Amino acid sequence: MSAGMDVLAGLEDRVPRGLAEAVSAMPLVDHHVHGSLTKPLTRAEFEEAINEGSPEPIPDFMTQFDSQLGFAIRRWCAPLLGLPPHAGAGEYWEARSALAPTELNRLFLAPAGVAHWIVDTGLSASSVTTPETMARDSGATVSEILRLELLAEKVAARTASPADFAEDFRAALAAAVPGVVGFKTIAAYRCGFDVDWSTPGGRSLERAVARWTARSSTAASRTAASGTALRLQDPEIISFIVHAAAESRLPLQIHVGYGDRDLDLHRSNPMLLLPLLRQAGIRDTPVMLLHCYPYHRESGYLAQAFSNVHFDVGLGLNHVGSRSADVVGEALELAPFAKQLYSSDAYAVPELHLLGAIHWRRSMAQVLGDWVRRSEWSEADAIRVAGMIGSGNARRIYRL
Repeated sequence: MSAGMDVLAGLEDRVPRGLAEAVSAMPLVDHHVHGSLTKPLTRAEFEEAINEGSPEPIPDFMTQFDSQLGFAIRRWCAPLLGLPPHAGAGEYWEARSALAPTELNRLFLAPAGVAHWIVDTGLSASSVTTPETMARDSGATVSEILRLELLAEKVAARTASPADFAEDFRAALAAAVPGVVGFKTIAAYRCGFDVDWSTPGGRSLERAVARWTARSSTAASRTAASGTALRLQDPEIISFIVHAAAESRLPLQIHVGYGDRDLDLHRSNPMLLLPLLRQAGIRDTPVMLLHCYPYHRESGYLAQAFSNVHFDVGLGLNHVGSRSADVVGEALELAPFAKQLYSSDAYAVPELHLLGAIHWRRSMAQVLGDWVRRSEWSEADAIRVAGMIGSGNARRIYRL
């Protein structure tokens, strides 16, 4: 973390000094993150950006600053703007508004103490900072993740016929591999996990692609993130692209659980992925369950049950704020420590890149510190495990 930022303030009596110093200072690998918006925001746009669940404007009777995340912003980000901790929302917004987006990125990214960002560029790529800009603003290294649905939509838009889609998609994957460290699917948003995860192919896949492209060519629906009208929601095609990506043996990220209401939360329970995880074609591919809240205990079970399954509790930590230590503690119940990683899933506003790291450091320090104080863990083991989850596991899995 940035010199002068006491990320463990208030925990002095709960965390042994050696552990506190190690967790505060260790460089992190954020294995799933996005860029920040490049345009100045109105206060309404900012508040909408820190409300993960709803895509609608914040109602007039409330402010998103009155939330766990809003309180965390006022506590931890206000001092970087020259304000006291817990400055009022109005004061915070006035000070923030005086800075340009580039200044805000530099102000909040570097103090996060992230040494390596693994960036998913699939979200509104034209309006957010590029990986190169993130590297410049933070002084860290970057790698990229490729979103499978986005690639499939682009391939389908240019493929000559449905019969050519499978071959064209595999060729596009192969061309992409040298420039990325892994792939990601947003099946949770597009079809849910309660689908047939068997490997499709041949005429069945061709017919599914034909139905998809025919619907998209006649519909006046919203444009997909790929810049085409081909929004992929067909579970058979999504199963195909997931299996095709798994053949590369690069890590496969899967969004699990908490997100905006575009997904059906109950259909993003990772236990519904059991039919996929049991297939021979997946067993040698690292499967990275992202975020996972409120299914982090289920994800921990899967990480214990399958040697290739890993997970994190990113995204949720920022939004549960002061309760983040409870989530981290539950994540550490069943899962082997070599199967857990750090991520923030920060997007849109750079405060989230900083707060993800702060909440993780405070949570790990509280949970592990409590076990050390009770003589259940040694301090050396606590420091070692924090380092594994904070960076070591990601460096091993992604071959950084």
